[in-house]
Amino acid sequence: MPIELPFDDEEASTDVDLKTQIIRFILTGAGSAVLDFGLTMLLQYGVGVSGGIAKACGFVLGTTVAYLINRRWTFRAEPSTARFIAVVALYAVTFGVNVGLYSWLSHLWSETVIYSALAFVVAQGVATVINFVVQRAVIFKIR
Repeated sequence: MPIELPFDDEEASTDVDLKTQIIRFILTGAGSAVLDFGLTMLLQYGVGVSGGIAKACGFVLGTTVAYLINRRWTFRAEPSTARFIAVVALYAVTFGVNVGLYSWLSHLWSETVIYSALAFVVAQGVATVINFVVQRAVIFKIR
């Protein structure tokens, strides 16, 4: 039995309108981004882990939480092996984009908390747009 999050008791369906999906995706993404950012900054500035590795760890935590919530609440989709494989492929791409942008911007700018936060926002924003478009248009259409 897959892990389920108790956001509502209605049966899952893909009949959620675009506006509702966008609002739910943003709320889910904001919460997941807080986890991602918190772990990234804690590892990088609290523990002394390199920026790329810290961001990678934050990304994995944030995207795992986001997927679990988005599958059930935002897109109201049933569990699917094909969908899970598609999500893993998408997350591999957005992982490269997100961590790559963060690392690249971190090398361009001074390594301070402010510039790291700015690099995080830019990388997260680009990855979020890619994630929403691909999840809505492709992944949560898979049966």
